[in-house]
Amino acid sequence: MISKRHLILVFKIASILLLVYLAILIIDGITKILLYFTPVLPYLVLFLTICLVYYIKKAKRNSINLEKDLVDSLNNYQNSINKYQQQNQELKLKQLRQSYQSQIRQLEQKLEQERSQVALKYQEREKGQAQSFTEYLGNDVELEMIAIPGGKFMMGSPEGEGEDNERSQHEATVQPFLMGKYPITQAQYQQIMGINYSYFKGNGQRPVECVSWDEAVEFCQRLSKQIVQEYRLPTEAEWEYACRAGTTTPYYFGETITDKLANYGRNVGETTAVGKYPPNAFGLYDMHGLVCEWCQDDWHDNYQDAPNDCQAWILGNSSYRVIRSCSWYDDLVLCRSAFRSYSRRDGRGNGIGFRVVCVAPRAS
Repeated sequence: MISKRHLILVFKIASILLLVYLAILIIDGITKILLYFTPVLPYLVLFLTICLVYYIKKAKRNSINLEKDLVDSLNNYQNSINKYQQQNQELKLKQLRQSYQSQIRQLEQKLEQERSQVALKYQEREKGQAQSFTEYLGNDVELEMIAIPGGKFMMGSPEGEGEDNERSQHEATVQPFLMGKYPITQAQYQQIMGINYSYFKGNGQRPVECVSWDEAVEFCQRLSKQIVQEYRLPTEAEWEYACRAGTTTPYYFGETITDKLANYGRNVGETTAVGKYPPNAFGLYDMHGLVCEWCQDDWHDNYQDAPNDCQAWILGNSSYRVIRSCSWYDDLVLCRSAFRSYSRRDGRGNGIGFRVVCVAPRAS
């Protein structure tokens, strides 16, 4: 008997032979077809080539058109962006212009108000009505001036009191003038000079210090130009006369002072805001303590040959200038109304400041 394995083998062989036969038939059929179309084969190839070239050119044209459309789209997009940016810039410029115009109008109104105040102030001065007044320096910074009446006083210290450089005591005549109610503050100095050298910086109401004599004089010059009124440092005689305010005691408070009346002797350890302590009889603050104050005069070792008309005593060949009062770190004895000292004109210190004076207006 034939086994199952032999049957499978016979079936596979028969299948292979059948496939071979079919392949032969297909090849024979293809050969006959090719032979049948042999006369027209070149034309068929030519036709297919023409079709291929046509479709290649068409695809190239479509690609060029697509690229052109893409470039146009990009250009339109860029133009839209440029137009938007231009419109946005014009809008910002318009808003900025409106803002500047508004600020200019506000400044013009403020300037007009200041001009009116200045005009009124000088009208009052011309009529002899102004005794004490306030100068507006800008940016809400003001300078208060106090009228000091003219008169005579004994300048210096009597025998047995004070230092040798405070003698001989002599009578001096002082013409009316106006003096700053307080030492020049840091805010005032910053407004006029555009800088603040002070060691003890505060909210602007502390006195300016670390200022040389030359810088104090320049401050007065700039202030005079801005206000159109002559401001200067006080003479030594004017300073002592204003400090004493009619008193003859060592201090304008009496025979002595305490730390409740002035900032001296390191009782605070630094400068404080001006006007913190009581004023003298003329209404001037901080004439004792806080900071020493520059005067116009050259330094002289004593009052021999000193002028008695309150003019500045200047020889023109001295590098040293007078400073009056005492500072926050000086001892009590240096706070006396008659106490005097000196420093180089270019000297600075965190205990040296100044205040200004101007000539009092006279009644017509």
